[in-house]
Amino acid sequence: MARILAVAPDLMFASRIEATLGAAGHDVALASSLDEAPALEATDLLVVDLDREQAEAAVGLGVPVLGFYAHLNVETREGAEAAGVDLVVPRSRMAREMPELAERLLVS
Repeated sequence: MARILAVAPDLMFASRIEATLGAAGHDVALASSLDEAPALEATDLLVVDLDREQAEAAVGLGVPVLGFYAHLNVETREGAEAAGVDLVVPRSRMAREMPELAERLLVS
């Protein structure tokens, strides 16, 4: 069981993250922004809505980062990849493959 922090201000999608990753056996905490997030030292994976948070703020915190974005927002994807986000995926892929994507970063 991993400890996952999801920074997603969209309550509907945040609930989906919590339910899906919780069902996969993970302990999931939610925050609406990185500023409101609890301490990261107890976190194994950070999941971030890149349409709402700057990728640079999530990188370098000592935690693998799984970022998602609206598929039409190519600039967000490119910026997140350039900033060093570990895995950047469109929101639709995140919704379909969330447990697999999280596991991919948790085992690396």
